[in-house]
Amino acid sequence: MFGVRGLLRALRRCSSAPCPKHEPAARLRVREALEARELPVEDVKVQGWVRSVRSQKEVLFLHINDGSSLESLQVVADPSLKYRDLNFGSAVEVQGKLLKSLHQKQNVELKAENIRVVGPCDTVMFPFKPREKHPLEYIRQFPHLRCRTNTLRSLLRVRSEATAAIHSFFQENGYVHIHTPVITSNDCEGGGELFQIETANKVKEPEGESHFFDVPAFLTVSGQLHLEVMAGAFTQVFTFGPTFRAENSQSRRHLSEFYMVEAEVSFTESLQDIMQVIEDLFKTATSTVLSRCPHEVEFFYKYVAPAQKGRLEQMLKNKFLTLSYTEAVDILKRAPQTFTFKPEWGQDLQTEHEKYLVTHCGDVPVFVINYPYDLKPFYMRDNDDGPQHTVAAVDLLVPGVGELCGGSLREERLHFLQSRLQRLGLSDTYQWYLDLRKFGSIPHGGFGMGFERYLQCILGISNIKDVMPFPRFPHSCLL
Repeated sequence: MFGVRGLLRALRRCSSAPCPKHEPAARLRVREALEARELPVEDVKVQGWVRSVRSQKEVLFLHINDGSSLESLQVVADPSLKYRDLNFGSAVEVQGKLLKSLHQKQNVELKAENIRVVGPCDTVMFPFKPREKHPLEYIRQFPHLRCRTNTLRSLLRVRSEATAAIHSFFQENGYVHIHTPVITSNDCEGGGELFQIETANKVKEPEGESHFFDVPAFLTVSGQLHLEVMAGAFTQVFTFGPTFRAENSQSRRHLSEFYMVEAEVSFTESLQDIMQVIEDLFKTATSTVLSRCPHEVEFFYKYVAPAQKGRLEQMLKNKFLTLSYTEAVDILKRAPQTFTFKPEWGQDLQTEHEKYLVTHCGDVPVFVINYPYDLKPFYMRDNDDGPQHTVAAVDLLVPGVGELCGGSLREERLHFLQSRLQRLGLSDTYQWYLDLRKFGSIPHGGFGMGFERYLQCILGISNIKDVMPFPRFPHSCLL
């Protein structure tokens, strides 16, 4: 009888104890699965989109990708797991065992135990087809779907890594990141190509009635003037954000919305200091991107711009060259080719001039310095020279693109700045800017780099709209 009671007590204790739980499958990204070294890995789950399906009599092969890697993960399954909706473009969840692959071109494969179609894809209507190399001109027609292609997935991973590399460069060199305003009353570039902001569905204001912001407001064309404010409190500052230009152009070089990297350095009287920061930024960020995205970069060099690999190696290996604006114009005047725009001292350099100068210098990036006084905005430092009056400005010209960066020393001398603003009739508008020169003014300088042009430069993409996640024209306003 004692034995029966003891058994009942043991059973009651067992029933009150928590039952062992089944561990959920470990979720892996495709990149993590491809990089796995300790194999096999039991019970893993991978989610992504089907890139190819190949069904044989005794085995089913899938390739799936989740955007974390250019390379897809091969899935091997029993043909019984082939469902009607399991096709190119469909979203799937695959659970199984990660094994070492016997195939020479891959290290691992996923032996599927279960495949679930999360979202089917209508392959007839889907504009992209398996095993087809779609040209950029075709892909551009589908801004809402083009991120599904290898080309755009590779580009966006490079873009992400380049963004991180630029931030790392500045932070590791002691710069403070500043969020400059997107809405402003300033026209930093002075070109007047601004998007003005008004409230939606607004009846036109009667004469004399105040604006929503009390003054006309615009989308920013540059964060530079706001960075200069911060340069009076921090010796090194930078910003990285969206900028807008109302240039009514659909050319391969123009965007209405793009990203700009801008920096200001205090306590410097040398344009060479600014040029050195620009060169260091370009080489450091590019080297980081090449090491972090080798397969993506090689994809562009193989299918989009075969000559770009050697060109970029030249840029990274060689010291950037320097020409004065006057020397550049002399080179252009002696050029054996005829330009659409005749080069003359006092005229701005056109893209055709910039590209010729880079080619003339052996496809090495070239700094052009000391531009004519009347060509540049009011904030650039007067060289106080003659007879050809110039300012301490610099543009960096690179192969295939032309101008990549523009910068200058800023005019820190109050009387020079006052005189120029008075001549331009801008003294009242920029009274706050004059105040910066009255209270602890310091010599300083800075630059801006168009992020999309930078991506064009390192990848060899000719149309700037192809480096944007969502191109403005023709459909992105609908997204």
